[in-house]
Amino acid sequence: MNLRNKLFTAFVILIIVPLCILGVVTFIVSSHSIEEKYSRQTEYSLKSISYSIGTVLGQMDNVTDNGIATSVFHMALSAKDPTKQDLNEEQLSLNNSQRNFRSLLYNHPAISYAFLYNLNGAVVSVFTKENFTTMPFEDFKKQPLYQEVVDLNGVPKWIAPHEYPELTGTEPVFTQIRLIKELSYFKNIGILVVQIKNWDIESIFRNLSPTQSMQSTDFFLVNDDGLIVYDPNHDLEGKQISSVMKKTVNFGSGYQSFKTDFNDEKSIVSIYHMKDYSWNLVAVTSWASLSKETLVFAQWFIGITLLCLVAAITFNMVFMRRITGSIGLIVRFMRKVEGGDFNVRVDDRGKDELHILAKGFNELVDQINSLFKQIKTEQKQKTQAELRVLQAQIKPNFLFNTLESINVLAIQNEGEKVSEMVHRLGNILRISIQDKEEIPLDQEIEHLQSYLEIQKFRFDDLFDYELDIPPELRRRSVLKLTLQPLVENCIQHGFEGIHYKGHIHVSCWTDRGRFILQVQDNGIGMSPDQLLKFEYMKIDKEEESDHELPGLHVNEERRGLGLRSVADRIRIHYGEYYGLYICSSQLTGTIIQCVIPDAEWRERDDS
Repeated sequence: MNLRNKLFTAFVILIIVPLCILGVVTFIVSSHSIEEKYSRQTEYSLKSISYSIGTVLGQMDNVTDNGIATSVFHMALSAKDPTKQDLNEEQLSLNNSQRNFRSLLYNHPAISYAFLYNLNGAVVSVFTKENFTTMPFEDFKKQPLYQEVVDLNGVPKWIAPHEYPELTGTEPVFTQIRLIKELSYFKNIGILVVQIKNWDIESIFRNLSPTQSMQSTDFFLVNDDGLIVYDPNHDLEGKQISSVMKKTVNFGSGYQSFKTDFNDEKSIVSIYHMKDYSWNLVAVTSWASLSKETLVFAQWFIGITLLCLVAAITFNMVFMRRITGSIGLIVRFMRKVEGGDFNVRVDDRGKDELHILAKGFNELVDQINSLFKQIKTEQKQKTQAELRVLQAQIKPNFLFNTLESINVLAIQNEGEKVSEMVHRLGNILRISIQDKEEIPLDQEIEHLQSYLEIQKFRFDDLFDYELDIPPELRRRSVLKLTLQPLVENCIQHGFEGIHYKGHIHVSCWTDRGRFILQVQDNGIGMSPDQLLKFEYMKIDKEEESDHELPGLHVNEERRGLGLRSVADRIRIHYGEYYGLYICSSQLTGTIIQCVIPDAEWRERDDS
C-alpha cells in the first residue's frame, strides 16, 4: 500500500471512525442526560401529586377526627338498639357541636357512604347507599384488614379502589377505616368506614400542568402489591402492573426511575412511594417523545460525517500527490544515511510544512553525527573507569596490612582467627577477580561483610556496623565493588580522630523505579566548605524533599578516588540520571546514597 492510500486509510481510521464513536457516545450521553433530567422533573411532579392527595385525605381525616371528638359516633354505637339509629333522623338530642358536625358531614360533597361497626357485631348506618350490602362484621373480623385497623389504634387506614371490593364495593371510591374509641377511658367501641368519591383525586391529575416533555405522560396509582388502583383514563384500573410492564419492580422503596417496555412501547417509568400510605404514584412517558431532539442530532451527525468523507477523498486526490512526492525524496535520502553517508542534505527551500520536514531531516543527520562523537567519548570514559576499578579492586596497602595481621595471629597461635581472616580475604579476592560486571546484591554484601570483618580486626573497637538488607532485595543486580569503596571512605575519613565508637549502617530500598543503596556513618562529617571542594550535581527537587535530613547540607555528589570510580561506572552503565549523592554535616555524620534503576519495577511497568 502506497503512502497516499495509507494516509487516506489513516484519515478514515483516526478521524472518521473516532468521529463516529464520538457521535455514538454523545448520543448515549445525551439520552442518559435526557433520562436523568426527566427523572428529576418527574420526581418533583410525583411529590406534588402525593402532597395534594395527602391533603385531600387529610381533610377527611380532620372531619372524622371532629366526629370522634364530639362523641357523635360514640353516641350512635352506645345506643340500646344501634341498628335503629340513623343520624339522618332527628331522634338524638344533639348539642351544638354535634349538630355542627352533622351539618359538616352532610355538606361534604365528596362523601359517598359511611357506616359504623359495633364491636358487638351490629352495623350503624350513617349514610345509605343503593345497590350495596355492607359486609357482616363477623366476616370483616376474618379479614387481615381488621387486625391492621386495630393495630393502628385509631389512626385512619385508607383503602384505594379495587383493593377490597368485598368491603368497599366496585365503585371508584377511596375508603377510610379507623378504630373508634371512647374518649373517657380510651376503650375500643367500634370501627368507622367512610367512603369518598374520587372527584378531588381526579381534579388533582386533571389540573396538573405538565411541561412540554411530559405531555405524553400517563399517571397511575399502584399499591405495594402491584395492583393499579387508580387510572385517570380508567383503562388499566384493577389490573396488575406486571401485565403491562416487563420489568419487575419492588414497590415501597422511595423514588426510582428506569427505562422499560410499557404496553409494548419503550418508556421511562418513574415510581414514587407515598409517605404514610401503601400506594405508589407511577408516571409513564414514551421514550420516543423524549428523544426527538436526540434523533435530530443523529441525523445532523450522519450528514456531517458523510461531508467529511467526501472532503477526505478530494484531499487525497488533489493535494496528496505533491506531499507524497516530497516525502518520497526524503525517504531516499534517509536510505543513504542508513548506508552510512552522513553528508547528505535535502534542499529545504520553501515556507510550508515540507520545508520544516526537510530542515528537520538535516538537523537529525547533524544530531546523529554529534551522537556518534558522544558515544566515542563515553566509550573512552568507560574504559578509563574500568581501569580505575581494576586499580581499586585490591589496594596493596590493604592487602599487605591484612597479611601482616594474619602473620601476627599465626605467631600467637590463634588458629581459628587465622582461618577466619584467610576465609574473609579469600572471599574478597574471589569476588574481586570475577569477570562479571554486575553481580547479585547478595554477593556484594558478602564481599562487604568480609571487608568489614577484616577492618574490625585491624581497628579493634573503632567501629561496629549493621547490614539492613531486606531478603526480597538480595537478588537485585548491582555493579561489582559498589559498596566497599563507600564503606572504606567512612573508615578512613569519617572515623579519623574520633573519641567514640563509630557506627556504619548499610541499607537499601526501592522508590518509584529506583533502587537505592545507602551507607551512613556517625563520623566527623564535612563542613559546607569541604563539600564545595568536590564535584557535585544538583539533585532533583522531589528527591531532595524525600531524603533531606535536619541540619544536613544536601545536593553534593562526591568524587574521591574510590567514590569517583563508583560514580563514573554508575553514570556510564545506567545513564546520567543515576550516581552517588552525599549528605553531610560536621559532627553529625555522612550519608552516601547510590541510586541505580530498579530493573524489576521497569519490567512490571512495561507489562
